[in-house]
Amino acid sequence: MFFRSISTLCLAVVAFPGGPMLRAEENVLSSMTEAVQAVFENTKASIVKIRSSDKHGRCVGSGFFVDPNGTIYTTYAVAGESDNITVEMGDRRYDAKRLVADPRSGVVLLKVDAKTPFLPIGKTAELSIASPVVAIGYPMDLPVTPTLGFIGGFDLKYLDRYFTTTHIRANVSVQRGESGAPLINTRGEVVGILISGLDGGSACYALPIEAAEKIRSDYVRYGEVRHGWIGITVRETTEKQAGSVAVIDELSERTPAAHSGIQKDDVLVRIGTVPVTKPEDVLNGSYFLTAGEDVSVGVVRGGENLTFTVPATEHPFSAKAREVKALTKTDFGENLSLTSGN
Repeated sequence: MFFRSISTLCLAVVAFPGGPMLRAEENVLSSMTEAVQAVFENTKASIVKIRSSDKHGRCVGSGFFVDPNGTIYTTYAVAGESDNITVEMGDRRYDAKRLVADPRSGVVLLKVDAKTPFLPIGKTAELSIASPVVAIGYPMDLPVTPTLGFIGGFDLKYLDRYFTTTHIRANVSVQRGESGAPLINTRGEVVGILISGLDGGSACYALPIEAAEKIRSDYVRYGEVRHGWIGITVRETTEKQAGSVAVIDELSERTPAAHSGIQKDDVLVRIGTVPVTKPEDVLNGSYFLTAGEDVSVGVVRGGENLTFTVPATEHPFSAKAREVKALTKTDFGENLSLTSGN
């Protein structure tokens, strides 16, 4: 309804100048307002305020329920290394247990002992540039608040830094306290989690909900996050084959890829279900690997399409993070602050 109203009314604006144009503009604004209000009213009960404390002081952020059993998504900045985590649902307050804190993705899973409303999961693949979205959170420790914006892009890199997977860039203004808020489409489905603000809060980056669901799926199946790795590096070639310019440059020794049958100079076209057309796509493909599970890797060699099954092993980042946490817990009694890495 929202998209139909906008397109129809915009045609009216073009076709009828003067008084009808003004009325059409008013109708557009009215339709947008009604759409945002509907999303807000239907989802606000699933969105919570989170309070916690860490060695730097008190933290306030946002989060949202993702199932009827009290499981909450928020961000590492809000509850990744915090103690005394409480969740506020209107006048009700609950102590929260941290299930997962994953610095690589920036996602934290919390749990409260309650039956709860929850947000349905959407699909970021259905978004495009200029798609309308609504962010709903608790800015500046104020009541739950909606903000309308539009998709600005899908970025794997910002300035000189690569993300662990493609992030949603949304032209949605954000303020302190909204980290962990859901990014919601016009059907009321969550499509992303607000991770960071841009340009003083005039825009934001959100982790796609599929990337967060990878973390939750690992936890449900294994009781922990299992970031996977197969041990390949790629370079770009000038000659495209099967739509890809990503060529295997190196197979690290003593890694799954080194013993899989994949060879140097193979053209990489797929990791799991993620297509590869350029070297940067390897980041997206690798993000969704799970240690201990087989992954199908597609390559082109001498014009022939080949598929290899590679058992993913633990990502070096995960191993390093675990070692650092064990060291700090044993020697210093606290966890070292960790940031996301590729």
